[in-house]
Amino acid sequence: MDAHDIRRTVVVGVDGSEDSLRAVRWGAAEAGRRHIPLRLVHAFGWGQSDVVGHPELGHRYRDTLLAHARDQLHRAAQVAEERTPGVDVEEQLVVGAPMAVLGDESRRAQVLVLGDRGLGRLQGLLLGSVAAALGAHAACPVVVVRGSERDPADIAALPVVVGVDASATSDAAVAFAFETAAALRVSLVAVHSWWEPVFDPALSSMIFDWDAIQASEAELLEQRLAEWTAKYPEVFVERHAVRDHPAHGLLEQAAQAQLVVVGSRGRGGFSSLVLGSVGHALLHRSPCPVAIVRPDAER
Repeated sequence: MDAHDIRRTVVVGVDGSEDSLRAVRWGAAEAGRRHIPLRLVHAFGWGQSDVVGHPELGHRYRDTLLAHARDQLHRAAQVAEERTPGVDVEEQLVVGAPMAVLGDESRRAQVLVLGDRGLGRLQGLLLGSVAAALGAHAACPVVVVRGSERDPADIAALPVVVGVDASATSDAAVAFAFETAAALRVSLVAVHSWWEPVFDPALSSMIFDWDAIQASEAELLEQRLAEWTAKYPEVFVERHAVRDHPAHGLLEQAAQAQLVVVGSRGRGGFSSLVLGSVGHALLHRSPCPVAIVRPDAER
């Protein structure tokens, strides 16, 4: 059995929250589309098994939490079956920290799906420490299910949006976006945003030849898409090369999309950042699910 055969599941992180159940519904639809099993994973992060002076109380409390976690998994499985009848569902309860557990699961998944918030109160910290980190380091594409939940029939014809630049992570995102758009039989909106800060607009025309820059950036977009338009001729591509901040350009298009796809880090990223600034902005503000793709992530 080769590595591709092993990577035959859609993995969803489950924690009992309503947001994780939305991720389960998205993952169930994706597993049904790919005709592969849906694996529901609850990472049980138990850090202490004893109550000082009364170890038996700690054990009972742990057992109670484990039983509750199993109930949450069973409920998630029911939600998946309701969303995609007949989908093959696996339930897995793993003791460990969510990032470590889900990172390991990503090695055996085609896609890892997360809710945009969990049960923790520090929601921004949750995104920074789990979703953003997994987006940058997971071994497969990561989808964070954001935005208000809509009827599947209402979004079925909406396009997939992808951010395009000259980076390797962008190439991986473009490949994933074309593959997804082709499978869903929808169009693709390719957004290439370029930005040159101008502090004195009155002098900008003397410094920059905006028409030449626009033509050059439009040509770059065309070049980055060429391989994939040839491979997926059935996918209609709407091209946007715009002078705008990349996050803003993508957020504008995401308002009328069913998925927005970006690389884990673009050409302007700092190596010290876990996830690029565009990815961070989308995770916090996108009105639709966000897919984050690393250049070496297997699909």
